Amino acid sequence: MISKLDINCDLGEFYGIYDEKRDSKIMPYISSCNIACGFHSGDPVAIQKTIRLALENEVAIGAHPSYPDLQGFGRRVMNLSPEELEACVLYQVSALKGMTESLGGTLHHVKPHGALYNHASKNEETALGIVKAIVQVHQDMLIYAPANSVLSKVAKDAGLQVRSEVFADRRYEDDLSLRSRKLDGAVLHQTEEVLKQLGNFLNGKVETHGELELSIEAETICLHSDTEGAEVLAADIHEYLKKQNVEVTAY
Repeated sequence: MISKLDINCDLGEFYGIYDEKRDSKIMPYISSCNIACGFHSGDPVAIQKTIRLALENEVAIGAHPSYPDLQGFGRRVMNLSPEELEACVLYQVSALKGMTESLGGTLHHVKPHGALYNHASKNEETALGIVKAIVQVHQDMLIYAPANSVLSKVAKDAGLQVRSEVFADRRYEDDLSLRSRKLDGAVLHQTEEVLKQLGNFLNGKVETHGELELSIEAETICLHSDTEGAEVLAADIHEYLKKQNVEVTAY
């Protein structure tokens, strides 16, 4: 059984005048966060607010780059050239790193968002574009990716550190891909089903939508801030791990 686990959450997905109360309620229960860089959501004010909130709560800060897809919230695969993709990721990660350092913090990791993450997990050209950008920012950067994915392999081959990620609030298909949000049962909302899946992760397994029990590696677990009841789920996940004597840490 796992003895320590990072809880990460996608945050900063709002705009400057929007009240960030949801993020502030989640932050005390996580150990790392992935901050939107403005290409699927967020803006400079939202980024600054989220970085400050993370520093106040001693939460590790990550960049959450995406396709340039504000209308689709980064959930659509875009046909970018390798050069365009590399430049998009480099721009976003560099901006997050610079803002974090200007506020007294350190960029801890990078986690691609949405369609970019999912496509890079199986498409080598996309994974290479992401990794080429990241190594230009920091050659020893930590990246969150699914275990045994194309993205994980490409990142390791380039010398990046990889942390194997699983998802608390998403259902898995029989090939260990995430079930499409367009399909029923893709998102887990109820505490009971989230904690059941978490318990399986702690024991190195997952039950798929097709009712298969498969092996899976978990070093960091993601909760999406836009999942219904995310504030409550964050607290419940944190409390469950404490009861299982699992240390919650990003380091």
